[in-house]
Amino acid sequence: MKEEYIKAAETAVKTCLGVKPGEKFLVITDTETKEIGEALFQVGLDTGAEAILTVMKPRTRHGEEPPEPIAEMWKTVDVFIAPTKYSLSHTQARERATESGARGATMPGITPEMFVETLAVDYTIIKEYNERMKKALMGKKTVRVTTELGTDITLSIEGREILTDDGILHEKGAFGNLPAGEVFIAPVEGTANGTIVVDGSFAAIGILSEPVKITVENGFATKIEGGPEAEKLKEMLASVNKKEAYNIAELGIGSNLNAKIVGNILEDEKVYKTVHIALGDNSTIGGHTKAGIHLDGIIKNPTLIADGEVLIEKGEWKV
Repeated sequence: MKEEYIKAAETAVKTCLGVKPGEKFLVITDTETKEIGEALFQVGLDTGAEAILTVMKPRTRHGEEPPEPIAEMWKTVDVFIAPTKYSLSHTQARERATESGARGATMPGITPEMFVETLAVDYTIIKEYNERMKKALMGKKTVRVTTELGTDITLSIEGREILTDDGILHEKGAFGNLPAGEVFIAPVEGTANGTIVVDGSFAAIGILSEPVKITVENGFATKIEGGPEAEKLKEMLASVNKKEAYNIAELGIGSNLNAKIVGNILEDEKVYKTVHIALGDNSTIGGHTKAGIHLDGIIKNPTLIADGEVLIEKGEWKV
């Protein structure tokens, strides 16, 4: 097994997850990410954990549920990690596992390059950045996001929990992504109105050849315009055949200074000086919408204003 894979796996298993000898440690992977899963499994064994490796057929989209046997097993372990082609983060299976007390991380779309290079960050810095932004957003009601390209959307976060993805997941039931680095909230359903212009990348699509413009009315995307990527986005949302797929599901703020927009949403949504807005399911992050799909769009150099206070100006944090 490649030495660099083992080194990255040690960061994930020992530093981020804090896996202890004797803990039941589940690695959920698929046939396209199996090599990374095997490295994580090996480090789990070396740590003295009761390590379990399960390999499934890749899902067909972000947010699709895993097979039932994996979902049932997931609820019974102490720690998990899920390097997979498509995201299991916003699934009912993952939420039930977390509610049962399992701690762990998903790694949707992880690539060998990202695994080896982007995991090597100082997670204490990410945690400090996240805490600053979380504190600034606490108690706020209305958020407005604008960009020079035409984004101008307003939404309510009143009463919603401000969540952080710090990369340190040592407490029972703790959950996040690896690589880590974001602050995120489920906006109140029905409150988002305006225009989103996504100019970075889109989950399951990659880096955009031209911006995707999304018109939003009363919490739902009502019109999607742009080039070929806009058409692909419409096809993916239509394939779910649910109105809920068009829900404005998440407002996220990237906080990882090492991350770059590479066309892979796992890294892209963590990039500092960006925000992301997702469509679809938010039931696993404090919302009430179950959609079976969750797609994030990355917006570069945003201005973010919360209850009249400028927290980000053209990408630069003011908190």
